[in-house]
Amino acid sequence: MIISTSSMLRMQRALNASKRAYHDLSTLPGNKPVVTYGPPGYSAVAGKTVTVFGCTGFLGRYLVSKLAKTGVQVIVPYREEDEARLFKPMGDLGQIVRMEWDIRSENSIAECLRHSDIVYNLAGREFETKNFNFQSVNAVGAERIAKIAAESGVSQFLHVSHLNASPDSPSKFYQAKFEGEELVKAAFPTTTIVRPGTLFGYEDKLLTNMAVWPIWWKLNHGQTKIRPAHVMDVAQALVNLVSHPQFSRTLSLPGPSTLTYEYLLDLVSSVTLQPPSQAPVVPKAIATLLAKLSQNVWWPALSPDEVTRRYIDDVDVAGDWDAVGIQPSEIEAHVITYLRRYRSAENFVRPTVFPPRPEPTAAGEF
Repeated sequence: MIISTSSMLRMQRALNASKRAYHDLSTLPGNKPVVTYGPPGYSAVAGKTVTVFGCTGFLGRYLVSKLAKTGVQVIVPYREEDEARLFKPMGDLGQIVRMEWDIRSENSIAECLRHSDIVYNLAGREFETKNFNFQSVNAVGAERIAKIAAESGVSQFLHVSHLNASPDSPSKFYQAKFEGEELVKAAFPTTTIVRPGTLFGYEDKLLTNMAVWPIWWKLNHGQTKIRPAHVMDVAQALVNLVSHPQFSRTLSLPGPSTLTYEYLLDLVSSVTLQPPSQAPVVPKAIATLLAKLSQNVWWPALSPDEVTRRYIDDVDVAGDWDAVGIQPSEIEAHVITYLRRYRSAENFVRPTVFPPRPEPTAAGEF
């Protein structure tokens, strides 16, 4: 019987994949041993179980995808069935486990993490609704998850906050984010707090929104300073933290550059090859009034607190990217990928020209 070369190669790969080595054995922070096996990538089995609360959000979707590619079994709690369907193809059979949950129900939270070694909390709310306010989701809800995780013996807890979280901020959202950090650290003392800047990427609320509604980004004459971070960089940083359980502290992940909304509007206009918006600058009082009136509609609209945030500069702190092994990307390196669809047909493949960068601001003048 003659065996073909291709068959021999397949057999060799199968034998190599089934072999065990000392480096396949690792220990979680709770001294639980795990053994990895299988081919690297989509079909790998890392031996770890991870729950990602808030996985249906912008950052959560990319985090789940990256975790699944490492062979981790991911529990994805969801509220809406339609929002959870996209997770199924992200991992091999049995690697993505969807579970319905309610942030107000301790039983559903406990069920979602009772088999997990690592828990991410990305659950948050940037606007208030009749069912949830800033504090109930960003503070009380976060504390509830951390408390149950500690009681369930979870080895590692990672909580995602915001770069501008502060108890003295004029924004209720930033205040609630800071309160959530303090409550989470009290419930789970070894928590790793991650503070990313404003994120950009596919389906973001920054570049995409600027291309559609530029008028609301002209508040404060576009002079508000922002440090946007690429969502893929932040997601990979969160994945890398799984192998760095010693980071029981706060990590800031701002973008590599400090920009203004005015520059970002120029950037969007230059990349999409659309004329700059001629809309006037809306005074803060009028914008706040319009935002309050818009809260009567059933879909998410610009909130009064978001108007307040459009006047708040991002904090000037050093990034901790080196600690997570990531080199953050500049926004210009990816902007055409996310905004090309807003070009007309005749301009679709034209080269991209960026506007001049604003003058760098000294740290003391920020």
